[in-house]
Amino acid sequence: MIPVTWTTRDVACDVVSSADLARFRAGDEDAVRAVYREYSGLVYAVALRALGSRELAEEAAQQTFVKAWQAAASFDPARELGPWLATIARRTAIDLHRREARRRAVPLDEVPAADPAVVTLPVGVERAYDVWAVREAIDALPTDEQEVVRLQHVEELSHVEIAERLGVPVGTVKSRSFRAHRHLAGRLGHLRGSSG
Repeated sequence: MIPVTWTTRDVACDVVSSADLARFRAGDEDAVRAVYREYSGLVYAVALRALGSRELAEEAAQQTFVKAWQAAASFDPARELGPWLATIARRTAIDLHRREARRRAVPLDEVPAADPAVVTLPVGVERAYDVWAVREAIDALPTDEQEVVRLQHVEELSHVEIAERLGVPVGTVKSRSFRAHRHLAGRLGHLRGSSG
């Protein structure tokens, strides 16, 4: 079993190298540890969002990495590892939730609102996966498109202001912005249903 120690850390993950990914698919323990180091925050956040219990989220994260290790050979290297692990984490959390529900089923109307079992998720935990996915998608853009997205959405500059800052024609800024947003929409379309 992989030891689970949780600290407060940003959920954003670095990309695991293609060599580590190949070794992970082969079941190499060091590569599994590298994957764990990079994606444990994401997996834990997904499990916590689904379960609302730190203890159960830790158990779900542990089981997720065991399942990922067991299924590593079937992982398609053309896909991204983070969403694959997040899917395993969500399914594992659902299984744990069902197991816990069978264990002690108390009608919800009999549980007082102050009961510790009634959990309100901390602000931000729900969106951890979405934020990670957006960061990954932006990081995958070509450098010139990343710059336009950053200036447009972080610094809130207009196309004209961006053109002046970068020393390029406004039309170039508009085309880079269009391409960047088209790429982001393609990579992040799955998030549309989860917002709200």
